[in-house]
Amino acid sequence: MTKSFYISTPIYYPSAKPHMGHAYSSIIADFFARFKRIDGFEVHFLTGTDEHGLKIQRAAEKEGIETLKFCDDISKTFSDLSKTLNLTNTDFIRTTEERHIKSVQHLWKELEKNDDIYLSKYSGWYSVSDEAFYNEDEIEEIDGKKVSISSKSLVEWVDEESYFFRLSKWEKPLLEFYEKNPNFISPTSRKNEVVSFVKSGLKDLSVSRKSFSWGIKVPNNDNHIIYVWLDALTNYISALNYPNTNDKLFKSFWPATIHIIGKDILRFHAIYWPAFLLAAKIQLPLKVYGHGWILSGDEKMSKSKGNILDPIEIINQYGLDPLRYYLIKEVSFGNDGNISQERLEDCINSDLANNFGNLCQRTTAFTIKNCDGKIPSKIKFEKVDLDILNKFKDNLSIIREKIDNQDINFYINYIVNSLFEANKYFNDQEPWKKKDDSIRLNTIVFTTLEIIRKISFLLYPIIPDSSLKALKIFDIIEKDIDFSSIESNEFLTKGKKINKIDILFKKIEKNND
Repeated sequence: MTKSFYISTPIYYPSAKPHMGHAYSSIIADFFARFKRIDGFEVHFLTGTDEHGLKIQRAAEKEGIETLKFCDDISKTFSDLSKTLNLTNTDFIRTTEERHIKSVQHLWKELEKNDDIYLSKYSGWYSVSDEAFYNEDEIEEIDGKKVSISSKSLVEWVDEESYFFRLSKWEKPLLEFYEKNPNFISPTSRKNEVVSFVKSGLKDLSVSRKSFSWGIKVPNNDNHIIYVWLDALTNYISALNYPNTNDKLFKSFWPATIHIIGKDILRFHAIYWPAFLLAAKIQLPLKVYGHGWILSGDEKMSKSKGNILDPIEIINQYGLDPLRYYLIKEVSFGNDGNISQERLEDCINSDLANNFGNLCQRTTAFTIKNCDGKIPSKIKFEKVDLDILNKFKDNLSIIREKIDNQDINFYINYIVNSLFEANKYFNDQEPWKKKDDSIRLNTIVFTTLEIIRKISFLLYPIIPDSSLKALKIFDIIEKDIDFSSIESNEFLTKGKKINKIDILFKKIEKNND
């Protein structure tokens, strides 16, 4: 039976063009999706755009564009970004799609049927930017303006008729669920934040608005628009054809394995979303992972601060794979990550050009010159060869466990250390001094080529294009990449001609003036 894996990014709010934070979430999700595929899983990878709400409506009005046309245009920039980032998403959902609208309205009816929704009046603080309601103790005054303490976004007083979801009813069941499922929220620091918030007491949640028109209408009451977060969160099941729970997609992939989100939307995913699902008697996802922010200096990147590194500009200048590698390696997953162009260049030079690229180039050049350009046939492994080869085999189960616990830091450090050891092995064994011992020379070359194959397989989820370029040495194509084959020490075809490859990564010339 095929193992299934369902991963999602947040669906992005397209009120402005994509930024590095969007790129980071997407690249991380793609990393896990690619890893699971090469490890034999059937993967469903979802991303998309959340296109309703007052912020979108106002942005369209400001541009003087009809709202759906505005959404069509800007959603395309996110869809295009998926292609630019070389994502392997299997679906791209838009909340303006009919399939989604039907799902949301069905979920609403289920909540209403179960007496979890009622009509009342809302009075309180609301952030258009965050599409979120805030309690009095969650706001502060800065320069005479009321803002959210957490996001620093402006809030405004709202006083209108609203439908409410009985969130308070689910306070105890949520705490019980967190207790029984300690890995539901990761990392642990985020879980502690959520548990503390829920223990402080949950108030019923306003889930409709009357002050704007751009959104999904409440069933049987066209005067109300469904609150954007009840709408948006439903994408994770509407993409699986909910409410048809007998649909192949739904049966195969729900509950979701993991939602990858930014920490700023953790409350919605770790409190509201599971509460909606509990109320609708739908199984909860297995994990919500709230990663940190991408920082410039000590500040979160934002358009207003003018400190954004545009992912498209970075890709155009340095290439996609260097950006993917840099974000995965240098931003400790789960924590805030401070990035800079200078550190990106250092990373390209040290890790990619000098380490991986150099190993591939020097080994293939040596093989072409000294082994007739073929993978050696006559070999005899010694302990030093088997020691380095078997390290990969011996760590397969550990790597799988670390990936299942989202320990990307272990994974990338394992690869970096393996590359260091591979280069050291080649240098220490000095095959250029073994020309009078063909068996030993051949074995060193074969071992190093096998290491290159294994490391290229491991690097594939991170830098897929560059890994495939390296694997062209052996005529290995994407469908041949199998994580379990790293266990083999003699995967390569002996006697097969190898291919010369172009330089994988160009060194960045640094101006030292």
